[in-house]
Amino acid sequence: MSTLTTPHIDVHRGGDRMKTRVSWLDSKHSFSFGEHYDPENTHHGLLLVNNEDVVSPGQGFDTHPHRDMEIVTWVLGGSLVHQDSLGHSGVIYPGLAQRMSAGTGILHSEKNDSWRLDGRVPEHDEPVHFVQMWVVPDEPGLAPGYQQLEIDDELAAGGLVAVASGLPRYRDRTAIAINSSHSALHVARMTSAEPGAEQAIDLPDAPYLHLFVARGEVDMEGVGPLYEGDAVRLTRSGGQRVVARRPSEILVWEMHARLGAQ
Repeated sequence: MSTLTTPHIDVHRGGDRMKTRVSWLDSKHSFSFGEHYDPENTHHGLLLVNNEDVVSPGQGFDTHPHRDMEIVTWVLGGSLVHQDSLGHSGVIYPGLAQRMSAGTGILHSEKNDSWRLDGRVPEHDEPVHFVQMWVVPDEPGLAPGYQQLEIDDELAAGGLVAVASGLPRYRDRTAIAINSSHSALHVARMTSAEPGAEQAIDLPDAPYLHLFVARGEVDMEGVGPLYEGDAVRLTRSGGQRVVARRPSEILVWEMHARLGAQ
């Protein structure tokens, strides 16, 4: 892994993302993914995948393998069922942080069929909307694992919440741990208490940042308006203020290393 010292801000509009669409899936890829390959767009820092997916009711990803990757799933609407070869089963919903460490190898499925596991939902006829993100672990061959935690109360405060982290500085205040000591995912739900009001957060200082507008609209210092699906990749350029004037949600990866030179 290496670092880069030249300050740079790169805006990627949501409408320009690569897309996979089938009868049950609408998936938008911020980076090269699957059959969509662009040698100039493979990662930023240690973040390799930032997929925004909408899955129809009763559908989803059948059992498939992963290895040597830290996978964080963040649900924006609806609910998603996770089942894996380690015996974990869980329903992921908005406000619940979830991490799967693929390590030496794991099989899992992700389905929009939570009514089968959660008796509180007698009918389930809505799509599930989520963002799945992959970052590189510190080393290959780690033991696979799984963790999830409810953090809705922390998010209600409106500031940046460390949702998943391997950075020592967030050890006492992160929701879930990842095996990447140079990476942390922050989430902010930014809402206005009344018309005309605004909320602001300051981005962390880091060699590499990736900001994704999961919902709503924000203004970023030095960039301007950012809309749902837009992303900003920053290199040696943290600390900017981000302002929301209506309900919005942003996902921010703070990274202190990157893969080898592109």
